[in-house]
Amino acid sequence: MREPALYNAIITAIATGSTRMSEISGKVGEDTNVCSTYVKNLVALGIIRKETPYGEKASRKAIYAIEDNLFRFWYRFVPENNSIIARGATDLAYKRIEPFLPDYMSKVFEEICKQYLWKLLLAGKCPVQFSSLGRWWGNDPVEKSQAEIDILAEQDKNTALFGECKWTNEKVDLGVLETLVKRSELFPYQHKHFYLFAKSGYTKGCVDRAKEMGNVNLVWYEKIISADKM
Repeated sequence: MREPALYNAIITAIATGSTRMSEISGKVGEDTNVCSTYVKNLVALGIIRKETPYGEKASRKAIYAIEDNLFRFWYRFVPENNSIIARGATDLAYKRIEPFLPDYMSKVFEEICKQYLWKLLLAGKCPVQFSSLGRWWGNDPVEKSQAEIDILAEQDKNTALFGECKWTNEKVDLGVLETLVKRSELFPYQHKHFYLFAKSGYTKGCVDRAKEMGNVNLVWYEKIISADKM
């Protein structure tokens, strides 16, 4: 590859949170048209991927993400701590990295949850027979703010699955479920099924409400990692 320094700068920019083309361009200090060419090459190589909100084939809301988690971890944490790591101060390097690991793992967890839903579908155990799934983000005209849904999967024009993934040490409370249900109202599906995925479980209020609704699945991390036994 020519210009390896620019490729590295672009990957680092994406890994550290610059996901839109204008943000990437500003971070690396190059014209958007120049960056676009290099980004397309990185997509072709499978190092980064282009994402659009679920259901939108072409969108100005497109963002870019690191495809491989090893690349994502390396470019997020190693370059800025390289001098420390090279001197063998691994404990100090970890101390600096540790506070940011939950944020890093939250994206990894989303992908794990998607894989879990695919396993359910292929095993004939998913309540929604989707053919694809993805993340959605856009404007909430009611709240007049930006909204995001971690997982959205459509069976047909009347049926869809909505999911939220929480990689936190705290138990997921009722508010998370209520927010997901409220955001699902931005879509016209008549039949909706909800999935909550949690690292550390759920509060009693959330569990009770999920039972009342009848169309909610609460999934723990331990259940996800044992899904290969299905």
